[in-house]
Amino acid sequence: MHCEILTLFPGFVREAVSYSMLKRAQEKGLLHVRIHDIRDYTDDPHRTADDAPYGGGAGMIMKAEPLFRAVDAVRAQCGAFRLILPSPQGEPFTQRLAQDLSREERPLVFICGHYEGFDERIRLGLGGQEVSIGDYVVTGGELPTLVMIDAAVRLIPGVLGDPTSAQYDSFTDGLLDYPHYTRPVRVRGLEVPPVLLSGNHKAIHRWRRKEALRNTYCKRPDLLKDRVLSQEDRRLLEEVLQEEACEWPLGEPQGSVT
Repeated sequence: MHCEILTLFPGFVREAVSYSMLKRAQEKGLLHVRIHDIRDYTDDPHRTADDAPYGGGAGMIMKAEPLFRAVDAVRAQCGAFRLILPSPQGEPFTQRLAQDLSREERPLVFICGHYEGFDERIRLGLGGQEVSIGDYVVTGGELPTLVMIDAAVRLIPGVLGDPTSAQYDSFTDGLLDYPHYTRPVRVRGLEVPPVLLSGNHKAIHRWRRKEALRNTYCKRPDLLKDRVLSQEDRRLLEEVLQEEACEWPLGEPQGSVT
């Protein structure tokens, strides 16, 4: 996975990608990150990358010319690429999109906006895919960019120590994850569920699937709407609903499949 990051704060991004999984992925040659300081593409002594908006209003706007030059420089070095614009106006970032990015063969180019945003001519002149990590606003595009890269990189085979870890993450199959426990067995009066200590792998698998369904029902019932349930999932969810004394979430589930 090859990422080109255009930012006003290269030190912040460089520091963030030098830890944990992102660092290991780079050391293994599975992730290549190159960081570009947008101010390097300005043309005045003060390295001005922003200006007041036409028509007045609060805040400053990132100038179009430095960003066009930065993208041109990346294009000259990399050829064809996929442009990502972190933006609260974009499509929601999902696990499915993370999987898509993890498989992208072209370099991924991220433009990290700042201030009140960037000149609209960036969108008009460059296009790109606008992506939002949630219905809120953060100071700049660096954090959303890092979130997207982190979510995508961990799906690349060989990045995680246990190759099966990502298979059971929340949202991988449309459900939230099941609860996890580790040593010791008892902590402040709270004990590990006995089934996890039983050594019965079939029972453990069933418990984990049931608890994933329970988590999803209790925390994100919208994820179960219109979901086609297998016969086993339907049985497990019926047990959950009986235990929770609740009805089917958001209407009757779709017909089960074998």
